[in-house]
Amino acid sequence: MEITFLYFEDCPSHEEALDRLREVLQEEGIESSIEMIRVETVEQAQDHCFVGSPTILVDGQDIISPSAGTRYGLACRVYALEDGRISPLPSREMIRRALRSALDHAHE
Repeated sequence: MEITFLYFEDCPSHEEALDRLREVLQEEGIESSIEMIRVETVEQAQDHCFVGSPTILVDGQDIISPSAGTRYGLACRVYALEDGRISPLPSREMIRRALRSALDHAHE
């Protein structure tokens, strides 16, 4: 499983998001390295299809697909949580679903 963590240094929530990702990986018993990519320029944001910090990719897929027309750039990202609230962090369940889906696809 390939896990990529993209972040923008000025976004205050990326460290907590990384901790959350590591916790869910441990809870799920998944041993995988995390490729860290610090996005520093608009050009890098466009090259990586970076919709904001933090962004987590599992096997190249964003854990939450961005909506059509989303722009790439250096910004903090927001996530719509399961209860409708907006958060600067993906929920543990969002991360867990993405990891389990990748595992399911790997076994097909």
